[in-house]
Amino acid sequence: MENQLDILLVSENESITNQLLNSLDREQSLITVIQSDDVSREVNRQRRDIVIFVQTENDYAVEQIQYVKSVNQKTLVIYLALDADINNLRNVSRAGAEEFFVLPEEMSLFISRFPTIQKNYSIMLTTEKEQAVTFGRGRGQIYSFYSGKGGTGKSLIASTFAQTLKLESAAEVILIDLDMQYGGVETMLSIEANRSIVDLKPVIEELNENHIRNVSQTEKNSKLEVLISPRDAEVADIVDEDFITRLIRTCRRSFDYCILDLPSHMDSIVAAAMEESDKIFYVLLPETTSLKVLKYYEELCDRLGIHLSDSLEIIVNHLAKENELKVKDLKDLLKYPIVATVRKDYKGLQSFINKGEAIRKRQKEKMIPFAKDVRKFTRFVLS
Repeated sequence: MENQLDILLVSENESITNQLLNSLDREQSLITVIQSDDVSREVNRQRRDIVIFVQTENDYAVEQIQYVKSVNQKTLVIYLALDADINNLRNVSRAGAEEFFVLPEEMSLFISRFPTIQKNYSIMLTTEKEQAVTFGRGRGQIYSFYSGKGGTGKSLIASTFAQTLKLESAAEVILIDLDMQYGGVETMLSIEANRSIVDLKPVIEELNENHIRNVSQTEKNSKLEVLISPRDAEVADIVDEDFITRLIRTCRRSFDYCILDLPSHMDSIVAAAMEESDKIFYVLLPETTSLKVLKYYEELCDRLGIHLSDSLEIIVNHLAKENELKVKDLKDLLKYPIVATVRKDYKGLQSFINKGEAIRKRQKEKMIPFAKDVRKFTRFVLS
């Protein structure tokens, strides 16, 4: 049904969950039940109309409600408390919960009132004209560039994409190099600095935009903000998945686009980055070996619980007449959409790579075929 409301039920109490599912009208609403650890991933994946939180023993509801509201201010949040702690109820209300009920005493009250809550919310959706949000703070997009196979040109595409985004829009854009051991982005963009992503570690608990801009480097041509890698495996060991998650969420609130250049291996940091991403652009070469690696990557993500069906899109790089596989062949073999193709441009790229120069410098400039293809892809993303 098109008029169904999308409801997220965050509950780890099986008894309450079953009672709610048996009592609420399932024809009027599409109800998805998740654990509290999955809140950020689910609200990022798609727009939710109503989120119902059932209090847990380790209750992080205040932080999670704030995050839900930062993603979409119009989401209606309801909190079902398991005790009448007035301080807790005051805190969740301040965080953004519009309604709260104390269980079990007010369970019947909640069930009787919920149809009216649904109706009022539906009326609000149909009568209030949604304002178009262009580059609205608080809901930046996280785009990861990844390939399980090395040498695909992933970092070059990611950095050029980030530059092009900055040059051809009014957006605030940051590029983060998450290859902690080897880096590489700084070389492509001619950036020299003694500061890196690990310098944010001391302030990660209270991280904000000012902290990030104090450490990031500004690419001189496009004015793109860049967080470079420490390029040191020993130093990189102090960075964990919690650090990366906090960093990405702060960037989401502070920038319109956060571009992540991920290393080819898979570890907890890469997995955390993928979980936070709105899109994962997988750079694929048109050859059998790359297809096999993609299959291994799919199987690994399935074991790790990383859902690719709504987020993974393919960029085919090094496209040329002599390729083993054509785009048509790939479309028949892949279950993910191909959103961009980039021509093989050895001659055009060689001078930029040898000199360590940024490929894009100005909005209006003579561009090599590689840059033209990336610009086409960038405009597709912006459209």
